[in-house]
Amino acid sequence: MRNNKGPMKQIACLWLIVATMLAIGALCPQQTLAQVPARFYWDTLSDANAVPLIVKSMSGNTNPFDPSHTVTPGASFDATLALGGYARTFSLFDRAAMAAVLLPMGRISGDVTVAGKTFNQSTKGFGDPMLEFKINVLGPPAQKNIPDVLRYEPGFSVNLLADLSIPIGEYDNDQPLNIGQNRWYGRLGMPVVWQLGPWVPGRRTTLEFLPAVWFFGENDDYVGQTLKADPLFQLDAHLTRDLTERFWGAIDGTWYYGGKASINGVAGEQLNNLGFGLTLGYQINDNLSVTAGYLSTVNDSDPGDLQMDRFMVSLTYGWHTMMEGMRRLK
Repeated sequence: MRNNKGPMKQIACLWLIVATMLAIGALCPQQTLAQVPARFYWDTLSDANAVPLIVKSMSGNTNPFDPSHTVTPGASFDATLALGGYARTFSLFDRAAMAAVLLPMGRISGDVTVAGKTFNQSTKGFGDPMLEFKINVLGPPAQKNIPDVLRYEPGFSVNLLADLSIPIGEYDNDQPLNIGQNRWYGRLGMPVVWQLGPWVPGRRTTLEFLPAVWFFGENDDYVGQTLKADPLFQLDAHLTRDLTERFWGAIDGTWYYGGKASINGVAGEQLNNLGFGLTLGYQINDNLSVTAGYLSTVNDSDPGDLQMDRFMVSLTYGWHTMMEGMRRLK
């Protein structure tokens, strides 16, 4: 009888490489409107699909549904934020690209003071949906087939990223605490993945950066007043390492600068804050991956400093018709 263990082992190894890239790679767009976990902007096989589900528990002195992170000194907010969406990878001009849509939802409660008045409020519902587009501009060409996946190494890869939020989320102009923001906002960024060492499952190490600038329109009905915010610069950084073929970890850092808010022309303080955290990721099966992480600001002793901590869990289900065909060969 012919021994098929060799080919079957090769197929299983190939399946692991492809499935890992689909499950933890670029199929997961930005999460929580402000931070993204490590490895979320890895390029992967074209024409793949994914459905991310992200749940995050946050507390601090800023509304976590608002990416401008406007600080309210003395305020205390608690929120549970969930995001669901859909992402699709494809090739554009022979470059890896991804398009996604995310819908935030959840609840938030806390105390906030506006124009000398203190509000004890809570709200829940759906936030502003966000559209995202990413394309690789420096690095290997798009992965269009299995041989491309086997040859792929990111090396030093640079992507361009654009997000746009549509202001149709739930909003109450009688209170300052809302899930929807009643204004257009978006982000331009440049995700960078720098491969350190060999690109072999179980041995991969990366240094990743995401410099980005958030832009905000006016909210002309903020408790009867006009809220404006300057652009906010944000830098996310991650040092990641495979711990096994399916399990990996990362050290995370975030820097916020700018974003000075004003209400009816009265300006607040601009941000200049740092946050640090840890992330762990695991590929549960051929299609499903999970990440869990914690991040907290550190230079936050003054009342006007950004004070925030968050715990995040994300699940991503990814699939590809080519992968499903490989499954039948196992």
